[in-house]
Amino acid sequence: MNMNERIAAWNEEAQNCTCGHYHRLVQMQVYLEHGAIRQLPGYLSEQGYRHVTVVYDRYTGPAAGYQVLKNIQEAGVHVDEICMPENRSGDVIADEAGIVQVLLGVKKGSQAIIAVGSGTIHDLVRFVCSKMNKPFLSVPTAASVDGFTSAGAPLIVSGVKQTFQTVPPEAIFADIDILEQAPQEMNAAGFGDMLGKYTSLADWVVSRDLGGEPFCPVAYRMTEEALMTCVEHVQGIAEGRADGVTVLMDALIASGISMLIIDHSRPASGGEHHVSHRWEMDLMDAGHRPVLHGAKVGVACALLAVKYKDLAQQSDEPVFRVYNNLPDSSQLTAWLEQVGGPTTTEQLGISMEMVEHAFTTAHLLRDRYTGLKYINEILNVGTK
Repeated sequence: MNMNERIAAWNEEAQNCTCGHYHRLVQMQVYLEHGAIRQLPGYLSEQGYRHVTVVYDRYTGPAAGYQVLKNIQEAGVHVDEICMPENRSGDVIADEAGIVQVLLGVKKGSQAIIAVGSGTIHDLVRFVCSKMNKPFLSVPTAASVDGFTSAGAPLIVSGVKQTFQTVPPEAIFADIDILEQAPQEMNAAGFGDMLGKYTSLADWVVSRDLGGEPFCPVAYRMTEEALMTCVEHVQGIAEGRADGVTVLMDALIASGISMLIIDHSRPASGGEHHVSHRWEMDLMDAGHRPVLHGAKVGVACALLAVKYKDLAQQSDEPVFRVYNNLPDSSQLTAWLEQVGGPTTTEQLGISMEMVEHAFTTAHLLRDRYTGLKYINEILNVGTK
């Protein structure tokens, strides 16, 4: 089945699910194919969009943005463009300044906003679309994160990483010809984001049993299947081949849809994401350049696996046995190395002080029950 057929099947299964969790009916058109951006003008015509805005940056413009603009203009659609400015470090940041830049660039008559890029541009556009009540269209330029299809927008507000529920794209144009041209470090980041599902899924089981948090077996299985498919195709991803990049992008889309169906990031974000978010904030405070999200998540997952396996041995709570099923940290690190991603905090530019700070405070960033929360608030307190 192609992705659109699978979305229909997931919708049917979710609507019949008896878990008690809210299930969103996902209505999204996905073009995951060679030459996908050529489908964009026809889609705009079908939807009656005659005036749109395209958002890109100095990297994603040459990668896909300029071609998107050309294709749309040749179809007779009026296009406004926003090339996102960089900060003094040469980066585009998903913060208040970035939000304002997009808001200022979108004209009242624009009927839809098209994000051309990876995670940061998508998060800015989806947030603005939710505030301006405009449709959001996605053109990923790298298989680097699983947030393309989700409704959550992780933004830095007042120096704190926060996730806002916004809107998902109504269509995604994932062009394999573009994705396979992305730097391998972007593929490695996407793979790292997927590896993080090992700990996020285990944490979700723990939060269900110890925190009484909602749990959906449909969303759990969707994420788990996407993760397993990535691991099975690690060599193709490592080589940046079209088939490997297609598998990776498919998995990232599926992971995003699992979050979308239950309108929450629980399936795909646990303690490893909380650690990653803390590192991001600490790096920013120290004046360092941002590190790719998935790169941080992959390393955090490998480090957390050690703590979680120790917790399974130390605690009498039966649910913590789920952590015994995690791959060994050495295996997680080997996979990261195989795809060409960072494997240590040193490679990420993260100091030992930042590591310690994250593992003792990251659980406070989200109101969510995880093994990391238990370690800090119950296990460590009880051993002092």
